[in-house]
Amino acid sequence: MSNLPTPHIAATEKDAFAKTVLMPGDPLRAKYIAENFLENPVLVNNTRGVQGYTGYYKGKRVSVMASGMGMPSIGIYSYELYNFYDVDTIIRVGSAGAISPELHLRDVVFGLGACTNSAYAEQYRLPGTFAPTADFKTLQKAVNAAERLGVKPFIGNILSSDNFYDDASSLADWQKMGVLAVEMEAAALYMNAARSGKKALAICTISDCPLAGGEECTALEREQTFNKMIEIALETADE
Repeated sequence: MSNLPTPHIAATEKDAFAKTVLMPGDPLRAKYIAENFLENPVLVNNTRGVQGYTGYYKGKRVSVMASGMGMPSIGIYSYELYNFYDVDTIIRVGSAGAISPELHLRDVVFGLGACTNSAYAEQYRLPGTFAPTADFKTLQKAVNAAERLGVKPFIGNILSSDNFYDDASSLADWQKMGVLAVEMEAAALYMNAARSGKKALAICTISDCPLAGGEECTALEREQTFNKMIEIALETADE
């Protein structure tokens, strides 16, 4: 029996998606990327309003699909893309809050590793703690693309948190450990990639600075103005 379509993705063909998928959290950012960066984009999924497109960038076949918010959501979509649609690489293109005092609005962060307060890894029944990490070759390629585009890359650990409203206000503790920024998806993506034998990378643009006065980008700015991050991810996509 075919696994397609899946409960969350309407595409009926295994090759509906390219080998590399860019994955923003926001469905409207997926639409923005498809309409402004891809040639001949085709809508291949719109189940639950989570838009997925496949098109071409500089002759390369590339897909983009939203993940929704949080690890449970990206956990579902990345699992289905890796295991049912034969996707090799997922590059998260998301927003993040600055933890490091060196970061400012619109800086671009590359998640070498993803710390987390989530219990996502418990499903693997490991006799210890798993350290979710990016695929090094994909990271290296993305950093090279950033430097060609004149974007300073900030590379290091990020925090994938289950809490947007954190009653414990723990970001200062993570700052002491050298963590650069906080977001809500990368750790689950990295774990799914590891379990599936596939590749993943999270590239995030700083959208707010919760430890430094609270300045932040608007929702529309997050949707439509993080173009350098998008260009880096597209340049990184495999053929």
